[in-house]
Amino acid sequence: MDSAAPDFQPRTFSIKLWPPSDSTRLMLVERMTKNLSTESIFSRKYGLLGKEEAHENAKRIEDMCFASADEHFKMEPDGDGSSAVQLYAKETSKLMLEVLKKGPKTAAEPEAPVIDTPVEVADTVFDISGGKRAFIEAEEAKELLSPLTKPGNSYKRICFSNRSFGIGAANVAGPILESIKTQLTEVDLSDFVAGRPEDEALDVMRIFSKALAGSVLRYLNISDNALGEKGVRAFTELLKSQGDLEELYVMNDGISEEAAKALSELIPSTEKLKVLHFHNNMTGDEGAMSIAEMVKRSPNLESFRCSATRIGSDGGVALAEALGTCTGLKKLDIRDNLFGVEAGVALSKTLPKLHDLVELYLSDLNLENEGTLAITDVLKQSAPQLEILEMAGNEITAEAAKGLAECLIAMQSLKKLTLAENELKDSGAVTIAKSLQEGHPNLKELDVSTNMFQRSGARCFAQAITNKAGFVLLNINANFIPDEGIDEVKEILKGGKNSLDVLGPLDENDPEGDPEDDDEEEGGEEDDADNGDGDIGSKLQDLKVEEEEDD
Repeated sequence: MDSAAPDFQPRTFSIKLWPPSDSTRLMLVERMTKNLSTESIFSRKYGLLGKEEAHENAKRIEDMCFASADEHFKMEPDGDGSSAVQLYAKETSKLMLEVLKKGPKTAAEPEAPVIDTPVEVADTVFDISGGKRAFIEAEEAKELLSPLTKPGNSYKRICFSNRSFGIGAANVAGPILESIKTQLTEVDLSDFVAGRPEDEALDVMRIFSKALAGSVLRYLNISDNALGEKGVRAFTELLKSQGDLEELYVMNDGISEEAAKALSELIPSTEKLKVLHFHNNMTGDEGAMSIAEMVKRSPNLESFRCSATRIGSDGGVALAEALGTCTGLKKLDIRDNLFGVEAGVALSKTLPKLHDLVELYLSDLNLENEGTLAITDVLKQSAPQLEILEMAGNEITAEAAKGLAECLIAMQSLKKLTLAENELKDSGAVTIAKSLQEGHPNLKELDVSTNMFQRSGARCFAQAITNKAGFVLLNINANFIPDEGIDEVKEILKGGKNSLDVLGPLDENDPEGDPEDDDEEEGGEEDDADNGDGDIGSKLQDLKVEEEEDD
């Protein structure tokens, strides 16, 4: 038997992580654009970039980092590309930090001393959130927080986010914070007990709460701490002492009905509140009632976010009615809830009171045609100044296209329009596209992906944006556009003022799809399994800006 055994050589398989596909590169640019234009500790230090400037920087950074990583990959042709991916991510993060620190452009470039003398910013902001998330114990806390103990320091804003404090570290931090609390105006305690047992985390919160009680804050962020009602009440002393808050962030905190009620009860006054963000909680209808009470007591609100909070029709109606007191509201984000038609109609009665509204996010609210038309009918009269409108995932069909188009014609200030994941089909798509063709000089982004339209719809959307100066992204992915239709779109874009660069990825387009077969299930898991960018996508998924320590 031994002499008959064949000489068997097992086959080996290798997976190449480099280069990333065009869609992965576009995904990274979009993520960087969002990071660069979203409020953070950096934007409060150096200023917030506008979306157009953020996109320009994101595109430049990605191009530079891709070129650098590609050169690196060419030097290791037998490798799997993992080191190139790491370099790509590291350099991207580094350059993003440089852009954030430089801050937004000014209309006229200021004199050199403005750039060369950031002494006040450096002296007033204390931030330990950079670098990797890590546990902090007593000895490290003493060293890390030592700048706060120096006599005569002028720190007004502190950020302890991304570091997990244990009891020992909290006992060190408590007296230090108490000694400077009268000079503090902004406190960021988001994600500062991650990975700690519940009892320890609650004790840490109580220590910080007691230390900071009596401070007069304009900004407080306690997001990402899995608070629940117990966590909210652990901050009782701090919350009860705050009557001058202008910004409050309680996102991703497990805010249930009871927690929302506790929060509403504990804060003595929200009259000065301008920003209130509750994103990603489990508030539900009953919790929404408590949030609505807070909103009613906050007439100066300019930005309200209550997205992904499991609020249904009753809670949606209560919130809609409460928002009527916030006549200076500029940004409203209530995406990803279960409002339904009734809450949509209630919201339509409030919107005419919001004359300063600039950004409106209403995606995934189950509005259907009736709720959508109720809203768009009032918007065309009350919100011509709107710059961002998102109504994705609302089961909007061609029947509502005419009313929606009339609303869009009135919105000549639009910069971004998102109608993805609806059911416009060709007839609705053509109607919407024609409403955008004339005017709309500031339109930069149009997302009509996943709308079951074919050649006619795609062609009309391309015609609508091809000559708009400064246009950035047309997303018509995940529709049923035949190959000849894609060719037409590309020719239209080539012949206009915009190049093919504005066309988003088409990897999910189904050229043989039929809009009438809308009951067919999508094979999402199979698509993921066949996507060669799975690993690289996951590596870039949690890309963060990390400030490197000085050598």
